[in-house]
Amino acid sequence: MSEEQAHKTLSDAGRKVLSEVLGESYLARRDATNNDFWAPVRAFSEEFAYASLWTRDGLDRKQRSMITIAMLCALNRPHELKIHLVGALNNGCTKVELREIFTHAIAYCGFPAAIDALRVAEDVLKEQGKF
Repeated sequence: MSEEQAHKTLSDAGRKVLSEVLGESYLARRDATNNDFWAPVRAFSEEFAYASLWTRDGLDRKQRSMITIAMLCALNRPHELKIHLVGALNNGCTKVELREIFTHAIAYCGFPAAIDALRVAEDVLKEQGKF
């Protein structure tokens, strides 16, 4: 298999997982805004994050979502948190589980990070009809 074929295979696998986790509409919006500036990062995301990491044994998608949103809370990355909260809901996380992740984060990330994450989560839950 050529290097180009290998990248295509990984990209296709990653895009499948990405659409299952974050949704077809997210993938369509992402594709519509792709350009030569973003393309390398997005390709790496498809091949590494979604084709390789999200498909590993040992954790299911719900667990991976919970870990991801906890890390994004700790890093105070609201844009990515919003995207991955939708993914967490798609992967079966409940409103209560999300609340508890951010409540638990108070001890390890501090009140400001946890409160910011709760605000983002509340907006996403409202948008998704789950609040």
